[in-house]
Amino acid sequence: MYVLLLGLLLTALKYLEVDPVAQWAWWWVLSPFAVTAVWWAWSDASGRTKRKAMEKMDRRKAERLQKQKEALGMGPRRRR
Repeated sequence: MYVLLLGLLLTALKYLEVDPVAQWAWWWVLSPFAVTAVWWAWSDASGRTKRKAMEKMDRRKAERLQKQKEALGMGPRRRR
């Protein structure tokens, strides 16, 4: 995501002709977009995206169960 923001920033600086970015070739300015595309392709192909989504769902499920237990007065047990 940071590389995408960098690409947007560099594109804006090149368009507005802010030095030193105005002197750079366009392929340097647009290269963060290529890096972002490669990153997203790898992330999807490796299963990282799906794994992160499942971890988020599991975390939300655990929080919801804990909240329901506390509402019922069944909080964590204390050792005697």
